[in-house]
Amino acid sequence: MSKKHEAHHGGAWKVAYADFVTAMMALFMVLWICTQRPEIVAATAHYFQDPYIAFDKASSGTMDEHVAGSRKESTVQHKNIKANEGFLRAVARDFAQLLNVKTTEDSPIEIELTADGLKISIFNKDDKPLFKEGSSELTEWGLFVLQNLSWLIERYKFRVYIDGHTSHWKDSKRVNYGPWELSADRANSARRALEHFAVDPKKIERVTGFGDTAPIPGSDPQLPRNERITISLSATQDPSKELPTAKDLPAAKDLPKGSSTP
Repeated sequence: MSKKHEAHHGGAWKVAYADFVTAMMALFMVLWICTQRPEIVAATAHYFQDPYIAFDKASSGTMDEHVAGSRKESTVQHKNIKANEGFLRAVARDFAQLLNVKTTEDSPIEIELTADGLKISIFNKDDKPLFKEGSSELTEWGLFVLQNLSWLIERYKFRVYIDGHTSHWKDSKRVNYGPWELSADRANSARRALEHFAVDPKKIERVTGFGDTAPIPGSDPQLPRNERITISLSATQDPSKELPTAKDLPAAKDLPKGSSTP
C-alpha cells in the first residue's frame, strides 16, 4: 500500500509575514523620524500633505518677527528653494530693515517666502500711501520702497512679476476708467520705477492689473488694504555676493512721473 503524502498547506503565511515585516519597517521609520530635529519632522509632515512642495517653513510662510506670510497656490516651484531658503530669509529681513518696518498686521508691507522665491505686497495705506490718490503716480514713500527693492532685485538677479490690485473704485472725472485701468497703470508705474533705478527690463516677466477681482482672502473687497502692488521675485541663482551701497542707486527725483498709459 502506497504511503500518502502530507497535505500541502499553501504559501499564505509568506504573504502575512511580508506584511508584518513591512509594518515593522514602517514603524521603525516613524520612530526614527520622531527622534529627528523639529524641522525635519515638520518637513516630513508637509510632504504627506503636499508631496510636490514639501518645504517646512518655506511652504507656510512662517518667518521671524520681521517677515510673515503664507504660501499661495499660484507660486511657481523651484528646485533650489531648499538650498536658497536661508538666503531668501536674509533678503526679506534686509529689505524690511532697509525700509525700517516690521511686517505686522498694520504694516505697509507684507513679505512671504514662497516655493519660488519671495512675494512682496506693498499696501497703499493712508498713513504711507504708495500712490497719489486716484492716480498711478508714486509718492515719495513709494519711490523709496521701489528704489530699495530694485537694489535687491538687480543685485541677486531675481525675475520679477508685478500685479496691481485695487478696491472697488471709480473715477468720476474720467469716463471708462475704473479698477482695471488703475491697477494696470499702477503695476506699470511700479515697473517703470524698478527699471529706472536698477532692474534690467529683461528681468520683468509679467505686469498685470487685476482690478478689484482679487481682494485679500477673507477681507472685505471695499477695504483700502486691497489697494496694493504685489511683486513676486523668482530666485534664479545662488547668491553669495554682498549688497551694493546706496550710492550706487539713481536719484528718485529723476524718475519720470506716472501716467495713465503703460
